[in-house]
Amino acid sequence: MPAETDDTPITLDAAPSRPRTRGTGPLGYAAYAGLRAAMMLPQIAGPAAALEAARVAGRAFGSAPFNRKRIDRATESLGQAMPHLEPDRRRELALRSYEHLAMLAVEVAFLPRILSEDAWTRHIHIGSMAPALQALLGDRPAILITGHAGNWEAMGYTVALLGVRVHALYRPLDLAPLDRWVRRTRERRGLSLLDKFGAVRIAPELLERREPVAFVADQNAGDRGLFVPYFGRLTSTYKSIGLLALKHRAVLVCGFGRRVGWDERPGERGIGRHVGENDIRFTVHLTDVFGPEEYESQPDPLYYLTARYRRALEKTVLAAPEQYLWMHRIWKSRPRHERLGKPFPDALRAKLAALPWMDDATLGGIVERSDRDRAFLNEHGLQRLP
Repeated sequence: MPAETDDTPITLDAAPSRPRTRGTGPLGYAAYAGLRAAMMLPQIAGPAAALEAARVAGRAFGSAPFNRKRIDRATESLGQAMPHLEPDRRRELALRSYEHLAMLAVEVAFLPRILSEDAWTRHIHIGSMAPALQALLGDRPAILITGHAGNWEAMGYTVALLGVRVHALYRPLDLAPLDRWVRRTRERRGLSLLDKFGAVRIAPELLERREPVAFVADQNAGDRGLFVPYFGRLTSTYKSIGLLALKHRAVLVCGFGRRVGWDERPGERGIGRHVGENDIRFTVHLTDVFGPEEYESQPDPLYYLTARYRRALEKTVLAAPEQYLWMHRIWKSRPRHERLGKPFPDALRAKLAALPWMDDATLGGIVERSDRDRAFLNEHGLQRLP
């Protein structure tokens, strides 16, 4: 499922204006030809050589002096998410994140060819997907949610190859010929790309027709998002997904596709890369499935639903922390009370306390972290975290 390539939030709250189409002139087609030629190089080299070269290049880029600020940010984010890790381990995972990003680009070049109706079972291992398929193939509207963990396109392809026509929200590429190629290759495998600039009208119609809509939903949603816990810290999360689910009484399916055989080093998790694993392979994991029977009975259904899918996204990250884009500014937008320098609101505390999985220690940690963020914003005269 294609993700945003910038910080523009995915939203259904209002119909954003479509950017001006670019790349339709001679220079645009020349750029497209160059990119398509570059995408052929990994296929010429083969998956093993291409992935290994990408891994080395990604690590070199991540550790370069000009990238120090982003590595420091990624290391700091890892400290928030997994405070038990030693600093050296956090930095190692931050560098692995850059390895993953480079390898992801190679996989994107291969996926349209290797994930065919005849060959996909060689490259995809399906875990406990029965509840997900039951929801996606059932008679209720369904929303599929994943994050920037593992390979989100592999997740979308897999569901489509299993016979479920999925519509993935997608920001059109600025280079028009490349955008057409991306759409055409995904459509051949049953993965339809839903232009986010028309999603406010089309997504509800698709859900009414019982055709699942997919979101890569772990981006920062800006100041108007709904602030729910994410690794013990309030983070801005898309409100529109929850509103869409509530309106259509949709089932939410959360999962991700994890690359296997390449990221682990010998001795980690008891897994190393063995002979015969020099190919592109993924395991598709299901992290949560829940429907209106669970969220409609809650004191605040929208807050519960949003917090629960954020919690599922946490699980995807913890399953493979080396395959998460830690360089993203996950917590940059802050809730209103922090920006205004006010104490933690009682109403928000009550919403958090009402979450079934919340305990006193976790709630106390969220409030304490929020107080620290409020103090930082006030001290530096900021509205967002750097």
